[in-house]
Amino acid sequence: MITGGHVVIHSRDAEADRAFFRDVLEYPHVDAGGGWLIFKLPPTEVAVHPTDGPESQELYLMCDDVEATVTSLAARGVEFTQPVTDARWGRLTRFRLPGGGEVGLYEPRHERATDL
Repeated sequence: MITGGHVVIHSRDAEADRAFFRDVLEYPHVDAGGGWLIFKLPPTEVAVHPTDGPESQELYLMCDDVEATVTSLAARGVEFTQPVTDARWGRLTRFRLPGGGEVGLYEPRHERATDL
């Protein structure tokens, strides 16, 4: 039986991005050996969206109050790459990882599957 999921972020600077998840987001982690950190995520959902373009994956971290979370993370030096915007399904923004990648952040307006 499937017991969990495992998200992989490919990074141009994996050490810096691991330090970001460890030190800035303060996610609990284990060391799988040689400094290869594996992070515990908060409860997570998966959505499948249609596309006419190439298949891709995105990572969005969810929060209860996007404005408060942006303020807290910005105070820790996190660079946001777009302002908070409103969508039918929530309020969202994006921030840059130290390795150059981007992660979405959103406050959902929909019922959360993590509450099931």
